[in-house]
Amino acid sequence: LRPPDVPLRSVHRLVTYVFAYDDPASLACGAVIIWYFAGSFENHVGTAKHCFLTLAFAILSALLYLLLEAVVSRVSEVEDAKGFMPVAFATLGVSTTRSQMKRTLLFGIRLPVVLVPWFLLCIAWFIPGSSLLSNLSGLLAGEAYGLGYCFCLDFPESVATKLDQVFPFSLLKRIPGLKYIPGSLAERRAFKSS
Repeated sequence: LRPPDVPLRSVHRLVTYVFAYDDPASLACGAVIIWYFAGSFENHVGTAKHCFLTLAFAILSALLYLLLEAVVSRVSEVEDAKGFMPVAFATLGVSTTRSQMKRTLLFGIRLPVVLVPWFLLCIAWFIPGSSLLSNLSGLLAGEAYGLGYCFCLDFPESVATKLDQVFPFSLLKRIPGLKYIPGSLAERRAFKSS
């Protein structure tokens, strides 16, 4: 993701960068991150809201990356943003800022929950094809949302319940073997207990 020469011609890149991978190793790391972090986030908010927030986090992370890249590129070379990791860091940022837990065990080390994404950001620096600046942008966007600064992205549970009834979410609910998480908190609790 680079600042485009002609902005209107490259607006789609604010979202499509999450599908770009350089090699199989970065694709495998991206798949594990999607499965682990995005899956648990979806369990908390529902599939429809998760899809909306994934798109919103991709765009917010890209815009923040472009803003920070303009400053950082004057001092140091910046790697292009690509892959799903910025969005995964955004969902991790939301989860840790809204967590009721104070401490957690990570790789055998007891850490305060708020430090977990920063610890993982340091580890992600060594993942092939990973951009530290784009991951940082995703984490900052997720923490801003988790702390309530992006309240305009929240929509009521009633809207999520209505989205469950329309296409494409109504179709996703009918696919056998696919786990669809309802938008209503009561339905999510019933779904988890079954």
